[in-house]
Amino acid sequence: MADPPSTDSDTELENNSNLNPNPNFNPDALIPSNPSSPPLVCLVRFAGDSAAGAFMGSIFGYGSGLIKKKGFKGSFAEAGSSAKTFAVLSGVHSLVVCFLKKMRGKDDVINAGVAGCCTGLALSFPGAPQALLQSCLTFGAFSFIIEGLNKQQPAMALPLSARIKMRHFSVLPPLALPLPDEFKESFSFFCESIKKK
Repeated sequence: MADPPSTDSDTELENNSNLNPNPNFNPDALIPSNPSSPPLVCLVRFAGDSAAGAFMGSIFGYGSGLIKKKGFKGSFAEAGSSAKTFAVLSGVHSLVVCFLKKMRGKDDVINAGVAGCCTGLALSFPGAPQALLQSCLTFGAFSFIIEGLNKQQPAMALPLSARIKMRHFSVLPPLALPLPDEFKESFSFFCESIKKK
């Protein structure tokens, strides 16, 4: 008995039967690996930021109550009120920023502005429409401006060689400004009193 002739093309067809005509196509990319992951991440972040905000708010409120001389027991009511406000403030802001980042795919000042507006709405919710609109605009504008300032490029420090070159041109180092005339007399009196001792 003779074995049937085996050609190389038959084995190639068996080995390559699972190949796609498009080598860049990945069928697993169509199915999300964990569809509940983004909301879960945002909810965990919301819980953590709310807890941190409540903690900081309680410290702030307790200190505020002590400054207002409400006593130790009276400061607890102030601490609870501030804890609630700070928890809502930080929790709602982080939740909205997280969801917008996931939906838009960007982390920019618009997300912060919308999150600030939502935070303002949450803080003044059982209020009149004018108060809701005012707090939305105020918190939104504040968050937009602060985030814009935070997103700016930091200034680069001058390298040592540039600093050495600046000394040759007799440029004043930063914050080496002359004293105003009204301070000169006081400063010289201070210096002389130190020398005497």
